[in-house]
Amino acid sequence: MSNTEPAARPLARRRDPEPPPPGGVLWTIAGDVRALLMLPAAFTMQVAHPAIGAGVDEHSVFRTDPWGRGERSLRSVQLWVYGGERAAEEGRRVRRLHKEIEGVDTRGRRYHSLDPACYAWVHATGFPVYLYAGRYLLRRFTPAQERQLYREWLQVGRILGLHDRDMPQSIEEYWVYYRRMLAEEIESTPIARELVATDVALPRPEGGSLPVRLLLRLTWPVLRAAFLRLRAFVTVGYMPPEARAAIGLEWTPAQERRLRQFSAVVRILVPLLPERLRYLPIARAARARRRAAAR
Repeated sequence: MSNTEPAARPLARRRDPEPPPPGGVLWTIAGDVRALLMLPAAFTMQVAHPAIGAGVDEHSVFRTDPWGRGERSLRSVQLWVYGGERAAEEGRRVRRLHKEIEGVDTRGRRYHSLDPACYAWVHATGFPVYLYAGRYLLRRFTPAQERQLYREWLQVGRILGLHDRDMPQSIEEYWVYYRRMLAEEIESTPIARELVATDVALPRPEGGSLPVRLLLRLTWPVLRAAFLRLRAFVTVGYMPPEARAAIGLEWTPAQERRLRQFSAVVRILVPLLPERLRYLPIARAARARRRAAAR
């Protein structure tokens, strides 16, 4: 290179993807405590994919440490939406965590957890569950709100490291993809069946004060049975009907009536709660920061 040629500029650092906007549709629902009732349906839809189910079966601690795994997963989801600058780093942490997960699925196919065909489905399940369960627990979204929610969900996908080419870029494309996945990939995997069973082993939570731990030890057989029944009820109930059918899950008119009654009570009571009980901790802190910045 001659002395008159300009020095090559270093490559600019690629900008981190932005999380969904404060005040958006996802911002208002993902941190509400009612989201806790929606997540089991999305997780069960994820593991109904043969590769994802095999990966969870072989590599996850969901059987030995279900409470710890659930807490970590919930924290991660909250950071994608409310984490600000921490959102992209959390997405990178999730990818690092899944980097070595691979094996053979229930159809005899090789899989890797970061293969876009698998990874995109993990991300994709949240959108229809938010729409369907939201009708019961929150409100029915307008078409404009559905489109906005999908745009925001695409931003979550970018946080997770998905490329736009791996995600349907419009809501119309999404529904075509979704129906194809239900028809061709989703099935009644062993893990999906386990997550709606009411007779499986479930270790008791170990946290809390000594009196709480003692009380749990004494009452766990009863609490365990009640929790498993509730988990199965909300998992199947808040799952979109077409996904239930693809997985082979039964749902009766009597169950539907109970779900509507249960949801009506939740929909009335939760807005009456103080903010410290209505919102999950990371969402509550983000809301407080936003109010402080506005002042």
